[in-house]
Amino acid sequence: MRQSSLLYLDGVSVSFDGFRALNSLSLVIEPGEMRAIIGPNGAGKTTMMDVITGKTRPDSGEVFFGGDTDLTRMDEAAIAELGIGRKFQKPTVFESHTVWDNLELALKAPRGPFSTLFHVLRPAERARIEDLLELIRLGSRRDDLAANLSHGQKQWLEIGMLLAQEPQLLLVDEPAAGMTDAETAETADLLRDINKTRSVVVVEHDMTFIRALGVKVTVLHEGSVLAEGSIDHVSSDERVVEVYLGR
Repeated sequence: MRQSSLLYLDGVSVSFDGFRALNSLSLVIEPGEMRAIIGPNGAGKTTMMDVITGKTRPDSGEVFFGGDTDLTRMDEAAIAELGIGRKFQKPTVFESHTVWDNLELALKAPRGPFSTLFHVLRPAERARIEDLLELIRLGSRRDDLAANLSHGQKQWLEIGMLLAQEPQLLLVDEPAAGMTDAETAETADLLRDINKTRSVVVVEHDMTFIRALGVKVTVLHEGSVLAEGSIDHVSSDERVVEVYLGR
């Protein structure tokens, strides 16, 4: 199972000052899969993302990427380089740069400060930015400053900047938070488009958004998996209703 998986967590535990943030958590993401992760505050969702991206070291358990790469032995930079991209809740874009320039800065190329200054875009890189602009629904805003985008559009731009790094796995934290209904629906479509070429893990509270994604859902509670399955399956699970949906 581990060899065929893209991401493999088994028996992962993390404690902070006696509080168990993760409690023998096991999770498997297949290549090309999109998974939604839900759960009440304090369920361990953020700690799980921190472990996957190397920000937090687990006290015990295994974390493997691509079958045999042990993520617990790597730092954050090496894990990002390996092909795991993480989108935090609050968008961080270069506000004083245009949408195009944000994507150009994010393109995966060996760039120190000088090579970035003098880097001339190759035709393939230009085409890549054009493709990203279309994908993230910002083709008509390419010359606008990022500061002038709506909150939802900034989220899309940051997702585009992560995709410019060519990750195999994209971790997205509450992408629908603070969005209009129209932006939320468009974001679900965007993530489904991204999922055609790479795996996506979405941590989210918005159940309407999760339903729109139409993917397998993992429910976390007190640092371990409480239930897993379709949104209808987990929504009808009495334990899930009690700890999460009933609140």
